[in-house]
Parts: sequence; C-alpha cells; structure tokens
Amino acid sequence: MEQTHFGISGMTCMGCVASVKKVLTAIPGVSKAEVTLKPGQAQVEFDAAQTGVAQLRQAVEDAGYDVA
Repeated sequence: MEQTHFGISGMTCMGCVASVKKVLTAIPGVSKAEVTLKPGQAQVEFDAAQTGVAQLRQAVEDAGYDVA
C-alpha cells in the first residue's frame, strides 16, 4: 500500500468532507481516505497497482473541488 496527501479547497462544510471521502473511497484500490475540513486536505491509502495519485486528484476535481 502507498499513501499520499494533498490539499483541497472549496470545501465549506462537513457535507463537502463526506462527499470527497465518498468519491475517494469509491475508487478501486483505495483502502482508506481521511478528509479534513480545516485544513482542507485528504490522506489516502491505496494500492498503486489499481490506481494512482493522478486518478485520486482527478476524482476530487471532478467532484467540484480544487486540489492543491
């Protein structure tokens, strides 16, 4: 398993946090996703054979949030 973390902007409430976590955990290969509102960030544990950092970031952006 690999881990990554990245900043997320545009989240304004705990509903946003839940949405981002749902998007990330729906990706095949993601075993764990922790998302915090302040500071806006995600820590993700994933299987690199199934997904990668670019796909994780793209999923968050597709959900309407900005990735730093």
